[in-house]
Amino acid sequence: MNSAIDLLGFSTTPLELLSFVLSVATVLLNIRQNHWAWLFAILSSATYGVVFYGARLYGDMALQAVFITVSFWGWYQWLHGDATHEQLPVTRTTRRGLWLAAAGWAVGFAVLAWFLHRYTDTDVPRTDAFLTAGSLVGQFLLSRKKLENWHVWIVVDVIYVGLYLHKGLMLTALLYGMFVAMAAVGLLAWKKSMGEGGAAAGAMVLK
Repeated sequence: MNSAIDLLGFSTTPLELLSFVLSVATVLLNIRQNHWAWLFAILSSATYGVVFYGARLYGDMALQAVFITVSFWGWYQWLHGDATHEQLPVTRTTRRGLWLAAAGWAVGFAVLAWFLHRYTDTDVPRTDAFLTAGSLVGQFLLSRKKLENWHVWIVVDVIYVGLYLHKGLMLTALLYGMFVAMAAVGLLAWKKSMGEGGAAAGAMVLK
């Protein structure tokens, strides 16, 4: 699964290609607020964990293991996570929540950058740490169906494009370029699904 193949001018591997397809399916289902997105997230995280290990992106590799764990929690949250244990609606993050998310991102970055620099042979400890911490914040917000998760993913995915180009993961760089556009679509779709009070309206979007 790790033998190099040429695909439309991109050098890739069957495992990276499989991860690409699973990841696209995950985001498309997230945009539609379909809970099966979490199953595809688990599968894509497992396969990408192997891909990132081969590229010495250890922060991203470890992130996939966290994503798998969080995905089970997120799956439950989407189905039974509101106050009445019904399907979770889309809501906005409070100002306090935004400050906590920013603080968590900063602390996560500092800790991960120190760990990656000291204990691994990665050549991009700070970038890997910044994006890993940001992805954790984005995943938590996504799990709670907070609209602002899409803002986080747009920022993170733009920087990921440059990182994966640097690492020679051309197909994955293309994938994250697509993710930027898909995150923008997701932001608009989730906004459209929200009622006046900030909760999701009855109609699902992009169905």
